[in-house]
Amino acid sequence: MKIDFKNKQTLSIAGVLAAGVLLAGLILGTDKSQPENDEHGHGAHTEAATHADEEHHEAGAPQKGPHGGKLFTQDGYGVEVTIFEQGVEPEFRVYTYQDGKALDPAVSPVSLSIERLGRPPQAFSFVKEKDYLKGNAVVEEPHSFTVTIAAQYGDKPYRFAYEQIEARVVMSDQQLKQNQVEVLTAGPARIKSALQLIGEIRFNEDRQVHIVPRLTGIVESAAANAGDQVRKGQILAVISSQALADQRSELLAAQKRLTLARTTYAREKKLWEEKISAEQDYLQAGNALQEAEIATQNAQQKLASLGGELRGSGNLTRYEIRAPIDGVVIEKHLSLGEAVKDDANIFIIADLATVWAEMTIHAKDLNTVKVGQKASVKASAFESESSGTVSYVGSLIGEQTRTAKARVVLPNPKGIWRPGLPVNIEVVADEVEVPVAVSAEAIQSVRDWTVVFGRYGDNLEARPVKLGRSDGKFTEVVSGLNAGEQYAAQNSFLIKADLGKSGASHDH
Repeated sequence: MKIDFKNKQTLSIAGVLAAGVLLAGLILGTDKSQPENDEHGHGAHTEAATHADEEHHEAGAPQKGPHGGKLFTQDGYGVEVTIFEQGVEPEFRVYTYQDGKALDPAVSPVSLSIERLGRPPQAFSFVKEKDYLKGNAVVEEPHSFTVTIAAQYGDKPYRFAYEQIEARVVMSDQQLKQNQVEVLTAGPARIKSALQLIGEIRFNEDRQVHIVPRLTGIVESAAANAGDQVRKGQILAVISSQALADQRSELLAAQKRLTLARTTYAREKKLWEEKISAEQDYLQAGNALQEAEIATQNAQQKLASLGGELRGSGNLTRYEIRAPIDGVVIEKHLSLGEAVKDDANIFIIADLATVWAEMTIHAKDLNTVKVGQKASVKASAFESESSGTVSYVGSLIGEQTRTAKARVVLPNPKGIWRPGLPVNIEVVADEVEVPVAVSAEAIQSVRDWTVVFGRYGDNLEARPVKLGRSDGKFTEVVSGLNAGEQYAAQNSFLIKADLGKSGASHDH
């Protein structure tokens, strides 16, 4: 039998063309126009697609609704729950359907409640607005909770529930211990409002002495040197002074005249009592005695004012310079053989048992720093800290610096605080008791929130908080965390890192 290859080729081509027409018809039959985007940018479902989805999700498991929310269906009735937050605070919006068609929001009342970790349930009621039901309260972040929905359409009630988790990490006690995450309890604390200032250690000028010789002379010896520790009464230097010798000679002469006057007075008194001499001689002798006493007292006071003592018949020119206080010689301005004047500043001695921490205060802080406030002083060059109170605040502002001076008196028994040492000074401006505070280490940032990670069982969940005053150790929590709640403090940043690894989404 002879085969007609030409007819066979024609039939094959016709078959391919027929198959192509059939396939094109199927494609055109199913290529509906694309759904319009809703206010969230999500495509709307067709009625047929909605019916198909309802059949598939009849058991109540949520699917994505026309408005981008969670859609629940039962027996043809549907509820879509969304959290809307474009240009407004997050709010629940609910849409209702019957057989895939939108219902008038007024004919199907809906209520909703949420339960968060560590919080009592929160109920939401709804009112009609446009084509949806609007919740009566803000949905606080994070949107991590269990939701229970109660609805009614006609005479039939409906209930749905779902859970969404956000900003949550699971960590057991063992994991917390391994990561050295410290768990504390939020509660009341004393918050110190402090002002940070810079300053410098200075001599306590109330315990600093300038020594002057008060007479001229030649330096015979100068045993004390700058930096020496001296005791009160210790000889610092010896000066040979002719002026001192003259004063001592005057005192010696006055004392001898006084001795003679006393002897004469005693003799004249006895003669007058025995009626041997006249009363006039007795009275003259008494007058001479008084004058001698006055002259002697005057010479003694002059010598005492110069700091010189009368030492028998020794060297009348020897003038001993002695330390008036215990302290350190910080300056010395004389040398052996030097001629010094009576007003020369030859030694400066400072008692370093206490020092001043002097600070510079800008004009804007003058009303904050007051006498009597507590202050903490830290050395910037090494580890050392001490505390005291503000003893002085300057009343004048420098014309060039526009700042004032204030100081704190510090005890310095070990001599650690050396004059000239730069220091950081923290002045406690105020101290208040706050009802809820957390460790400053607990404060973290997640997305655009300031958070503290609250602990609820093995769950650690970010709690957005509003913060108040802080002193660097504790921070006041105005809202977002309650007293008695546990939270992650030290090493809480590790929880934030785990949260980033988990890729927790902002699920609405």
